[in-house]
Amino acid sequence: MIKLYDTRRRQKVDFEPVEPGKVSMYVCGPTVYNRIHIGNARTFISFDMIRRYLSWRGFDVTFVQNVTDVDDKIIKKANEEGTTAAEIAKRYIAEYKTDAHGLNVMDADVHPTVTNCMDLIIDIVKKLVDSGHAYAADNGDVYFRTSSFPEYGKLSGQPIEELQAGARIDINDGKEEPLDFAVWKAAKPGEPYWDSPWGKGRPGWHIECSAMSCHYLGETFDLHCGGQDLIFPHHENEIAQSEAANGKPFAHYWMHNGYINVDNKKMSKSLGNFFTVREVAEKYGYEPIKYMMLSAHYRSPINYNLTIIEQCKAALERLHNCRDNLDFAIKNALPETADAAADEAFKQQVDSRKAQFIEAMDDDLNTADGIAAVFDLVRDINTFIAVPRAKEALSYASEMFDRLVTDVLGLLYDRKEDNLDTEIEA
Repeated sequence: MIKLYDTRRRQKVDFEPVEPGKVSMYVCGPTVYNRIHIGNARTFISFDMIRRYLSWRGFDVTFVQNVTDVDDKIIKKANEEGTTAAEIAKRYIAEYKTDAHGLNVMDADVHPTVTNCMDLIIDIVKKLVDSGHAYAADNGDVYFRTSSFPEYGKLSGQPIEELQAGARIDINDGKEEPLDFAVWKAAKPGEPYWDSPWGKGRPGWHIECSAMSCHYLGETFDLHCGGQDLIFPHHENEIAQSEAANGKPFAHYWMHNGYINVDNKKMSKSLGNFFTVREVAEKYGYEPIKYMMLSAHYRSPINYNLTIIEQCKAALERLHNCRDNLDFAIKNALPETADAAADEAFKQQVDSRKAQFIEAMDDDLNTADGIAAVFDLVRDINTFIAVPRAKEALSYASEMFDRLVTDVLGLLYDRKEDNLDTEIEA
């Protein structure tokens, strides 16, 4: 049984999908105003790995990841460059894809964008207004009425009274209560806008994910994932507006990845320790970044520095060498086995490493222990191929290696076929 840590329940729980054998999974995607940084990359790598593992374990996974292509930061960038928000979004969607593919992050089954889902978003806002869960202010904004949802705060574990006490209100924003949040924003001069029953405007940040996830996965689905920084207010607000609109539980499990520090300090532009994926990849390649993210448990903090990335390169080299040596052993295998008992014992050892890997990954996707199992397999393979062996046992190990390392962890994806001829190899 796979166990996952559910943020809402604050404990590991058995994973039981809404529909047996199928998994519906939503991940908050990029806001496309710049290239992604290594903190963003951790989210995309972590949940790509979880998707891969669930698929490998036999689940039919439907994976949806949105793209926020209308946002204050996008508009600001467009104004700074004297272009349109649409042009900025188009440019950085392409940049995101370059980095995601460089990291061997699979494309989602659906990548909905805000601009292509405007009717869905307006529909859910209308449901909220019609049911009294949202209200239009005099300035054209529409706010969610948090007092209408008694369970507000259940994801972050903060009672609504405490949240209210810590909130501030601007007397000019037209809110009834400080915690009320915008589901629709009235258009300001020079901003992109869409027509709605409340006038020209654009969606609030949180409502877009509710509209997209419910449309593509159903009003109740399995997994909602994102960075730890999204727990409050983004995911808290998603729960409130989705469950208020639909009258059903929203996501059954909430998964959040941990932060990245740089040289033991929080990554931030003000500290000058802010790195995009592209900057790191240009120096070290994409694969060491991916390995670094997987070498720690997805919920644990990660510390990025030059020493660690060099260690990741060295670890990857061991994996590549093992795989290359295994290829060489297969090409030069004996026509028939010289030691059937040794072959059988080796295959059983390979099976035990697979079981070790599954045990680690079933325990809340513990990639750190999963990778330890892979390196135990590497040691077994290196020992076994020290003398010539028959092809059947070698191929058995080769297939298992590829399943665990490439299919599940998504590593060694840029492995080049060695073109040297057999004579030179020998």
